[in-house]
Amino acid sequence: MKRFLSKHILRLAGWKSDISVEIPEKCVICVAPHTSNWDFIIGKLFYVSIGKEASFLIKDSWFFFPLNYLFHSMGGVPVDRSKSGELTQQMADLFLSKSRFQLAITPEGTRKLSPQWKKGFYYIALKSKVPIVLATFDYEKKIVGINRIFEPTGDEDADLKEIKLYYRNVTACHPEKFSIGEI
Repeated sequence: MKRFLSKHILRLAGWKSDISVEIPEKCVICVAPHTSNWDFIIGKLFYVSIGKEASFLIKDSWFFFPLNYLFHSMGGVPVDRSKSGELTQQMADLFLSKSRFQLAITPEGTRKLSPQWKKGFYYIALKSKVPIVLATFDYEKKIVGINRIFEPTGDEDADLKEIKLYYRNVTACHPEKFSIGEI
């Protein structure tokens, strides 16, 4: 029922999905651009509509009663931002402990203009030895896309350049707030 309802809501809003790859059972999902709160809603609807469930990172300050129950039920993983170095290991341990775990992360880390992407998504995938699924929200075309699986090589600069270039022609909800930075 959730799947049907999510598909229907997306279709009513004019959104289409474009998936050309098999999404691995364990992966980090790099979601960009992220310039609006609508990205989360569209992303959740999309992922439920294809019969998948992904977790996501959210500030631990949002985990208070009764929101903690809501965020946990939606796949939220609380993050203490003051302990960023520990987060990579915490997520790697989570990947190791589960047979299926898909973690969606917005590399911009904010809805504001952020040419310097956060690299946590990359480090988590590398340490966890899982691929990175490249997911897009193209507001001009109204398409949510998953068309590339990226295997991190450990060459951080080259890998991040390739990942960022993948998003260069995607139109954000607020294009003035999206940048892949200098390549």
